[in-house]
Amino acid sequence: MCGIIGILGTDDVAERLVEGLRRLEYRGYDSAGVATVHDGRIERQRAEGKLNNLARKLGQEHLPGHSGIAHTRWATHGAPTEDNAHPHIIGDVVLVHNGIIENFKPLRDELLAEGRTFNSQTDTEVVGHLVAREVERGASPEAAVKAVLPRLHGAFALAIMFKSDPDLIIGARLGAPLVVGYGEGENYLGSDAIALAPLTQRIAYLDEGDWAMVRRAGVQIFDKDNNPVERPITLSGITGALIDKGNHRHFMQKEIYEQPVVVAQTLSSYLRTLEARVALPDMEFDLGSVERVAIVACGTASYVGAIGKYWIEQLARVPVEVDVASEFRYREPVLGPNTLGLVISQSGETADTLAALRHMKACGVTTAGIINVPTSSMAREVDLLLPTHAGPEIGVASTKAFTCQLAVMAALSANLARAKGRLEAAEEARLVRHLTEVPAAMNAALSHDAEIEGMAHTIAGARDVLYLGRGPDYPLALEGALKLKEISYIHAEGYAAGEMKHGPIALIDESVPVIVIAPSGPLFEKTVSNMQEVQARGGKVVLISDAEGLAQAGEGALATIEMPKVHPLIAPLVYAVPVQLLAYHVAVAKGTDVDQPRNLAKSVTVE
Repeated sequence: MCGIIGILGTDDVAERLVEGLRRLEYRGYDSAGVATVHDGRIERQRAEGKLNNLARKLGQEHLPGHSGIAHTRWATHGAPTEDNAHPHIIGDVVLVHNGIIENFKPLRDELLAEGRTFNSQTDTEVVGHLVAREVERGASPEAAVKAVLPRLHGAFALAIMFKSDPDLIIGARLGAPLVVGYGEGENYLGSDAIALAPLTQRIAYLDEGDWAMVRRAGVQIFDKDNNPVERPITLSGITGALIDKGNHRHFMQKEIYEQPVVVAQTLSSYLRTLEARVALPDMEFDLGSVERVAIVACGTASYVGAIGKYWIEQLARVPVEVDVASEFRYREPVLGPNTLGLVISQSGETADTLAALRHMKACGVTTAGIINVPTSSMAREVDLLLPTHAGPEIGVASTKAFTCQLAVMAALSANLARAKGRLEAAEEARLVRHLTEVPAAMNAALSHDAEIEGMAHTIAGARDVLYLGRGPDYPLALEGALKLKEISYIHAEGYAAGEMKHGPIALIDESVPVIVIAPSGPLFEKTVSNMQEVQARGGKVVLISDAEGLAQAGEGALATIEMPKVHPLIAPLVYAVPVQLLAYHVAVAKGTDVDQPRNLAKSVTVE
């Protein structure tokens, strides 16, 4: 959520700042703004809504200045209005902020009592007033920031400029990512390497609690105790070209179609096909000593964890708990010494999951992370990083990250089973063979895109939709419902198929489509029995199954979607494709903003 970019340049920077913001659109936002320092003045433009609104304003009124900061805002404190948009100007100070200042209310009350005036409803403006007050009292910019940072509680990434010093941007981070970029005669700040890719690939990631003084001539970085430190400069490896949709209508569609390739890339890191074995990165602990797994994640990633619970318990016979990260710490979980704490996150910066990770580490738990961004906070803090290799995911609704996470989860489950002595070589070889079949099976699933598009209009008019599944297909039903809610704004719920008769069946009538995920296999007959209970009450069923399953139970369905016949282990990866395509085409039919649905952000960096 939210995006920051700052440039100390050699010519006017406003256009480049907006270009940097465009690269951060995938995070989700509802307003944007740019500020520059020029000839002893702070110049600013802000706009509600999409970046095109801001670009239009800048086209009408040029914003001069070789130094500037810019921001895309996802509203937390205060509505998404122009007054609440960043950057905020307070006296000689202009700043942007990602995250949340949890103690802003007492700080605001303190400042109001002094007679200071606020022009927004945001928590960010409090920070600006605190820094401006120090400057007004005679402090230098660096001394002012140094005095204010210890007073801020919560999670933040800040970029601050000063009218009196156009050769300085001060950045600070606590619980939200921030990177420094190094150029030739120019230096930069950004939320991530993607924002800075057109400017430089030489970047340094600020550690937790760091703050930095960025000047054209160089960068000074300090830790949370104000000690000078050096952070390694690395090459981001991210191309400067804007990630584009190619010949696809939306990023989400493109990312759905990328899945066979990126899942294959991910699996290639974990499968030793010649040896018919599953491998994990080198680790400093014995996986065989794990007696329990605690999985923590949010949203789509939590459904990966729920599917992983089935796999780990079936293969390795190790008990698994899956927690929503936002609730994990608050139930005071019992964490034993032989617990493996597993976090799952696309961005590696999700605030709730990061807080849960740190809680587990504080309790002495060995941790692992299934993470797509290897330079993220979580990736740097876990004991064992399990990268997903999905590449940048721009669409807010997760697709390829989900299936790549599932691929890694399958590899981890098999490896843990082997470490626990529960997986013999012959069975491991069979699992490896089935996993190598995933990309081709996903391609086969994609070949039914046109027929899914053709039947999407039958769902688009519904107010409520139910999804049913059993076993690992139950979390996939939850994921299907989430996808539909996210991008089409249709109310949808996922249920374990056997639970329908315990209450939800009361919702069934001819206006409520029911999506049934039912590969043929050991759970098929039970799932079909529940599906028939729905049909007997006038429910309209869309059955997703293979040819064998459709032959047995497809008669009388509103629509059917045929999938290839696959092993139960890999079914969730393959059946994710029609679930995603159905949500996508329903959203397109409704005319919603598929890639940037309302109220949502790609990386949620506040609790």
